Amino acid sequence: MNSTTTRVVPAGLIILCGCMIATIGFGPRASMGFFQQPIISANGWGRDVFALALAVQNLLWGVGQPFMGAIADRFGTLRVLWAGLALYALGLYFMTVATDPLTLNLTAGVLIGFGLAGSSFNLVLAAFTKLLPPEKRSMAFGFGTAAGSFGQFLFSPLSVVLIRDYGWQNALIVFAALTLLAMPLAIALATKPQGGKASSAANENVPGQTVRQALAEAFRHRSYVLLVLGFFTCGFQLAFITVHLPSYFKDVGLPPEVGGITLALVGLFNIVGSLSAGWLGNRMPKRWILAIIYIARSVATLGLLASFAYVHQPITVFGYATTVGVVSAMLFGAFTGLLWLSTVPPTAALVSIMFGPRYMAMLYGFAFFSHQVGGFLGVFLGGILFEKTGSYDVVWWLSIGLGVASALINLPISEKPAPRDGLAPQPA
Repeated sequence: MNSTTTRVVPAGLIILCGCMIATIGFGPRASMGFFQQPIISANGWGRDVFALALAVQNLLWGVGQPFMGAIADRFGTLRVLWAGLALYALGLYFMTVATDPLTLNLTAGVLIGFGLAGSSFNLVLAAFTKLLPPEKRSMAFGFGTAAGSFGQFLFSPLSVVLIRDYGWQNALIVFAALTLLAMPLAIALATKPQGGKASSAANENVPGQTVRQALAEAFRHRSYVLLVLGFFTCGFQLAFITVHLPSYFKDVGLPPEVGGITLALVGLFNIVGSLSAGWLGNRMPKRWILAIIYIARSVATLGLLASFAYVHQPITVFGYATTVGVVSAMLFGAFTGLLWLSTVPPTAALVSIMFGPRYMAMLYGFAFFSHQVGGFLGVFLGGILFEKTGSYDVVWWLSIGLGVASALINLPISEKPAPRDGLAPQPA
């Protein structure tokens, strides 16, 4: 019997607990940009120091994801989620004593990076693949991704308030405690250990396929390679904005609250975007969804840069006096939110279609590694180039160009099961 038929946990409870884990897990990570200014001010660092630590975090999150996914595929999801949440909480707590760059890299970078690899919504989506029937997966992917965005919506303004009223160290301690609260929720996502052999739950894959064979098959499949390459841009854009947007707004003269509200709007509107992407995934080609998202992100960035030429121009909106910069920031947050993590449901669904659920966590993990390499470069280049040039302009234009390139990369993807080494493809 497979793990789906032996489960006694209702599908609704599985989705609810998975969404709560995604909310709690993604929130602190999405709020890291608000800690940049207080941490570098307290220690006399440049932005490049903080950017390197967050870049390491993104990279190790990506490096660890395939391994955590492979462990979850073989031994079950529960222990991996528990270990990841524990590392995540430790990293947040020990950031409070990071008074030198090495310690910051070990805590914000290494501990949180590997913690996220074992506890983020990627593991949640992989568990959904194993525990839910195929007809419920695409929408569940949308709910799980939207829940991560809801965490961003909650934690972004919470970060601003906690840092302002209680200090950045206490804010990190609160986040560490909240992260530990997700551990009991992971019980609902426990999957049956499958050992070294493919069980009947893997009837969508080659019988008896090993990890090595699964990897070889995946990286010989052109559509999977294109999907992995395109996902690089998503990480570059999201990580750069998450870490550097609050500082960018500060540079152009906007108050800190604008950054908090903007990133909160990103999280709020991404709930709509992620659910819409999950819903559309059952109704139109997923490669088209991805191409539209990447092009639209480039358009949104162009609009922000163009409007900020008039950042302090006073205007009236609904009877309230404000400036072009404030309105542009809010519109950017709302529009970008619709596109934020909406790449995840179609990407996860495509991996599931190509290869089935057996090695879903691992194979999606490799796609996510590409995403996080992009995230590493987005965060790191943002810090380095700002220190060298005094602005983020080069990285903004890189983001625009990469968006166009990824839109083109995703269009040739075939939305069919991968050929099985001479065997007839199995339905996903």
